[in-house]
Amino acid sequence: MKAFYELKKSELNPTMLQDEIGTKGYVLVRDLLRREAVDAALTDVTRVLSRAGWLQPERDPKERIPTLGVAYGDPDPRFKRVYQEVFNLEGLHRLPHELALQKVMKMLAGEQVLIHPKPIGRLIFPNCERLVTHAHQDYEFMGGDPELYTVWIPLHDCPIEIGPLRILEGSHRHGIQHHERENLHVPEIPEGTAAGDGWVGGHVNAGDVLIFHSLTVHAASPNLSDQMRLSMDCRFQDARRIVNPANLVFAGESGKSWEKTYADWTSAELKYYWKKLPLMLQPSKEELVLLAERAEPPAKRAKYVRMVSQLE
Repeated sequence: MKAFYELKKSELNPTMLQDEIGTKGYVLVRDLLRREAVDAALTDVTRVLSRAGWLQPERDPKERIPTLGVAYGDPDPRFKRVYQEVFNLEGLHRLPHELALQKVMKMLAGEQVLIHPKPIGRLIFPNCERLVTHAHQDYEFMGGDPELYTVWIPLHDCPIEIGPLRILEGSHRHGIQHHERENLHVPEIPEGTAAGDGWVGGHVNAGDVLIFHSLTVHAASPNLSDQMRLSMDCRFQDARRIVNPANLVFAGESGKSWEKTYADWTSAELKYYWKKLPLMLQPSKEELVLLAERAEPPAKRAKYVRMVSQLE
């Protein structure tokens, strides 16, 4: 597999960044984030995992050595409970707002950039094939405007054996690709069918960021180590492009809410920051209100009611 194409943060400019993403569908920027900010997030996450009994108590939690026989993933209720604690961590939500990353994403998406408020934490156990994330495009899950970008941030050094992401170079130029859904918890592109110029990969370290287009096909490499792989996905776009409101709220029946997420935060700086932007939602708030009244079956109406209440 060919190695990632890398850029140094010192040589970045809007033309170079846009050209590389336009050609390859991704770019790896080394040492963009402050290591102390990434390490602080790692400390917070591993503290949660250790408290849940996922990590060996006799080891330093930051070594990420799982307890023997423990390997959880979505949709296991035990995973969901711990994942929610991780999602609620203030330090995890702060990482996408690092000034160096914002500067780069403004070069790519435009000066008025929307940082999506729901980052995804990845808590990947080793040697567990059923939990490996297979080939897919993020647009399949995000909707809204395709001109949206994912930033993958490892919370620790990720050599190949720990399972960093790999990218199908040039795959974004082939548009929306077919995802198999039947009998799958998460839709994926069937193995060997994704169109692109070839897979690329390599080690990605704490402080590095892997940026790719919403139509770029990507997948996790298998975690063949004895450590958990902890990382996060963040999404960015031009705030003037359409936004899927589902990416701003919690539409399911889990009882999640921003009030619960923010309950233990020490600062109000990042609470509801996206509500200050004149976002173009699709469907709009007005359309969501109508859907809350008329959608069928009733469960859909309840979903839209929850969305409307959180957008107020």
